[in-house]
Amino acid sequence: MAYVIGASCVDIMDRSCMEECPVDCIYEGERKLYINPVECIDCGACEVACPEQAITVDRKADPEHRADNRRFFEEVLPGRDAPLGTPGGAGAVGPLGADTALVGGR
Repeated sequence: MAYVIGASCVDIMDRSCMEECPVDCIYEGERKLYINPVECIDCGACEVACPEQAITVDRKADPEHRADNRRFFEEVLPGRDAPLGTPGGAGAVGPLGADTALVGGR
């Protein structure tokens, strides 16, 4: 995983990072954005674009949010039948309207 979006994105979702991402790997939950760890190319464009300073490289990210970011793609989210996985770009998927238990429970 290259980058992780942390707690300061919850209920803010400025989306500047989505506009700057050259590979469209930032997905929209209901209350927070998530970076697909497989699709991310580690360019850092999202980190610089985020006005909330919510994005950090994975090795410096809060371990709870690093694991939570991965769960968004690997576990079945509320209202879905299967894990999101690696669909190849957030634009084709659109807003998912669901979050992980960590974010949904806050």
